[in-house]
Amino acid sequence: MAKYQLNVNGQRKEVTVDPSTPLLWVLREDLKMTGTKYGCGIAACGACTVHVAGVATPSCVVPVSLIGDRPIVTIEAIGEDSVGRAVQDAWVSHDVVQCGYCQSGQIMSAVALLKHTPKPTDTNIEESMGGNLCRCATYVRIREAIKTAAQQTK
Repeated sequence: MAKYQLNVNGQRKEVTVDPSTPLLWVLREDLKMTGTKYGCGIAACGACTVHVAGVATPSCVVPVSLIGDRPIVTIEAIGEDSVGRAVQDAWVSHDVVQCGYCQSGQIMSAVALLKHTPKPTDTNIEESMGGNLCRCATYVRIREAIKTAAQQTK
């Protein structure tokens, strides 16, 4: 066991966990932040996506020991910034959510895309969102919501 000081959603959080514990489990179990979902455990579905230093990151395969002092942003705080708020609003206006399980990861990936590529093409969207699976197949609505959010954040 080791102590870690994490910067999560702009707040310092201290946890004592095994160094190999995936960030996902630290967030969900130790910090009780359950918006980030467990999907596959092998970084293949995107449900566990969070931002680590601004990069969309599958938290199920990143050991907490590799985080260091890099800031972590989760779905719980993504709406606090203008791009995150625009994406969340677009998700609602396009009625993207069906079962909702993948949506926190989808939103986190969409926000990361728009922060790095403010005017994405369909190809940019497909490439950036390719690691996020949606069992309800709302991919067309996801793409349209991303385009709407991009227009809102010009």
